[in-house]
Amino acid sequence: MGGLMPSKVGEAIIAFVTTLWLGLLIGVSFLATPVKFRAPTLELPVALDVGRVTFEFFSKVELGLSALLLVCLFVFRPGALRALLGVLLVAIVVAEAFWLLPALVARVSQILSGDTTAPNSYHLWYVIGEAAKAVILLALSVVGLRRLASGHGGN
Repeated sequence: MGGLMPSKVGEAIIAFVTTLWLGLLIGVSFLATPVKFRAPTLELPVALDVGRVTFEFFSKVELGLSALLLVCLFVFRPGALRALLGVLLVAIVVAEAFWLLPALVARVSQILSGDTTAPNSYHLWYVIGEAAKAVILLALSVVGLRRLASGHGGN
């Protein structure tokens, strides 16, 4: 038993959190958002404003999930590699929430107020961050679910 609670419980909780988070991420970032910009009757300013509100809210959800995952990693100690992946995931969330998202929100505000904006790479970095989170969450979910299915728990 590697953590403070039974390892099966830890595996189940970590698998649940990461799988739920992956589903939310896919739904928000990879399904709803791209589809929104293809709707022919949705004007760009409205789409940008909805996107801003959506990602500001989702960022708060991800910060909460990050805190929960960090607690799980501390309590259940799933092993060094998964802990490292979890910390990397949280670092991406923090970078998005406190650096990239504010920069993108400022850009949307400029566009909505009619100002011209110089091209930048913030959106590309955000997409890369979303893709990296998806890969990490998929890995954490699959490993956790496989360990549960095989009867292994802990490290």
